[in-house]
Amino acid sequence: MAQTGSLVHFHGHQYLRQRLVLSILSGKSVRVDKIRSDDKNPGLRDYEISLLRLLEKVTNGTVIEISVTGTAILLKPGIIAGGSVSHDCPLSRSVGYFLEPLIMLAPFAKKPFQLTLRGITTDDNDLSADLIRTVTLPHLQLFGISDGLELRIKKRGAPPEGGGEVQFLCPIVKQVKTLNFVEPGKIKRIRGIAHAVRVNPQFSNRMIDASRSVLNRYIPDIYLYSDVYKGEESGKSPGYALSILAESTTSVIHCSEAVSKPGVTPEEIALTATHALLSEIRQGGCVDRKHQNLVLLMMILGSEDVGRCRMGEPSVRTIQFLRDIKSFFGISFKIVPAEPSEPSSTELLFSCYGAGYINVNRSLA
Repeated sequence: MAQTGSLVHFHGHQYLRQRLVLSILSGKSVRVDKIRSDDKNPGLRDYEISLLRLLEKVTNGTVIEISVTGTAILLKPGIIAGGSVSHDCPLSRSVGYFLEPLIMLAPFAKKPFQLTLRGITTDDNDLSADLIRTVTLPHLQLFGISDGLELRIKKRGAPPEGGGEVQFLCPIVKQVKTLNFVEPGKIKRIRGIAHAVRVNPQFSNRMIDASRSVLNRYIPDIYLYSDVYKGEESGKSPGYALSILAESTTSVIHCSEAVSKPGVTPEEIALTATHALLSEIRQGGCVDRKHQNLVLLMMILGSEDVGRCRMGEPSVRTIQFLRDIKSFFGISFKIVPAEPSEPSSTELLFSCYGAGYINVNRSLA
């Protein structure tokens, strides 16, 4: 990684989404080269090109240059326009791949987002539409982004054919609140959604029963909801999945999910998701690993005050994200071991001084 003036330079395709987001928010151009240059099939994949096209749609004045071989890109950021946008996502990644970066940008747009995405709504690689609706959006509410914040699942789409559709609505804010989130609390309830499309509706009940067989030992307040879509709304391919989340007395949310695979029974899928949830709870902290980046980003964009958040061990992606934040915003986090809630705890306390980021796009509207 090199930095010259207002251009930040990276190599390789990893972490492309977070770097594009940081570039647009910081106003610094970003150049990424050597994208899969040693691969048999070098350059950008269809879903990465699709994401760049989507960023062009939701911003104004953004210039994106892609080299002939597709192994290098240059993005010169414009302003985040927002408004009403629809986009067809390729079937190589689910809509979660596209929603994650846009959720980071949406509060700082000129007009409130009304984004319609079509494609696969749940797959193995990215956050499903269910988890984004029930877990990602409540994380935004911690920063004062709430009125009119919604994700509607119009149609479900399982891989490989997709056919799903979601609508994301997000209000705009002038500035996000400073976060002080250090009390993990105790788990008080578990909620979940088991959905099945173009398969026997009993599959969702079988997943619920298998999951409850484990969770009932821990907590009485469990509600797992069976969500069956029929006809047009069920997309083009058969599939089923279980998304579950545990909420604590201080509104901490831990989540996990598992998606159907050929030859794997609904019971096995449910147990995979359930054990993943218990392991996520054991990690501790106030933010689960899937949402560390979103929370850290909003913390540095907060008002000029010290934000604090308790987290479990950072993922590899989070560690790289902290380095990228320093490259674009020049802000570092102070990371110290948190007072252990349990003897074997590896929880950390992240604190930083907010950049006082103001949504200038909004004041132009």
